[in-house]
Amino acid sequence: MRDHQESPSSVASRLRPAWLVLAAAAMLPGCLATAPSMGGGNTTVTGAAGGGTAAGNKSNLERCDESLGTLAMEEDVRAPWYSQLRQYNLGSTIPVLRLMIQQSNCFVIVERGAGLQSMQRERDLMRGDEGRAGSNMGGGQMVAADYLMRPSIQFSGKTGGGGGGLAGLLPGAIGTVAAAAGSVGVNEASTTLLLVDIRSGVQISAAEGSGKNFDFGFFGSAFTGGLAGAGGGYSNTPRGKVVVAAFADSYNQMVKALRNYKAQTVRGGLGTGGRLGVQGGQTEAGREASGRK
Repeated sequence: MRDHQESPSSVASRLRPAWLVLAAAAMLPGCLATAPSMGGGNTTVTGAAGGGTAAGNKSNLERCDESLGTLAMEEDVRAPWYSQLRQYNLGSTIPVLRLMIQQSNCFVIVERGAGLQSMQRERDLMRGDEGRAGSNMGGGQMVAADYLMRPSIQFSGKTGGGGGGLAGLLPGAIGTVAAAAGSVGVNEASTTLLLVDIRSGVQISAAEGSGKNFDFGFFGSAFTGGLAGAGGGYSNTPRGKVVVAAFADSYNQMVKALRNYKAQTVRGGLGTGGRLGVQGGQTEAGREASGRK
């Protein structure tokens, strides 16, 4: 008995929907591009802040009824994660963090970055012979920072691969395209924020957060030249969006903890020897360990 063989026409008919989707996707960037529009971007941190007022911010960002103090921010530009940002053509994390923090109204931010040098240069100019009278650039006006915040990235990269697993979750011809693409990955990032009391050097709070998104690399490496980028914007979405989402998660966790803040205490006082005394030691705990008062 002869095996049933599917005719070429029936094979073509069965595969036509998937190839039509592939062809349509290939043509999208060239023929369906629209004019740029203001707003509407899909980012975790967006909008503006003016004083204690926020505009256009995402509702899932935590907010404080009153500010907790003044805040300076500092990145460790020598850390490996900072170099990794440069590899992705990403800049400093400070601007977006400053926007997010001011929108939250939890801290008043003071300038301690490169802008401080420009401020000082302007002050020196106004105090000199060229300064206009009444500019009021005298001393005694700079606001001190109560706290220092240090951001860091523990992990940022792409994990996973292959379209097979995810393709089963997608409907019809789209799932077929995802399976053919073979380059579905996950952009992930893990971030930490540290909050330090400047006067004492004591860490007030620490928070860790994470973010991720799916990256659909249409056409994978099977296509080159003009088609290599034809999968559209999502496969080319900057990893910066994931990093920002992770920082927003870190900050939200920190704000939740600070709402119920209770200062850590050490019997006898901070910095006086601690409670882990050693025999013969001169601290209170050391005297207790030696049986002395």
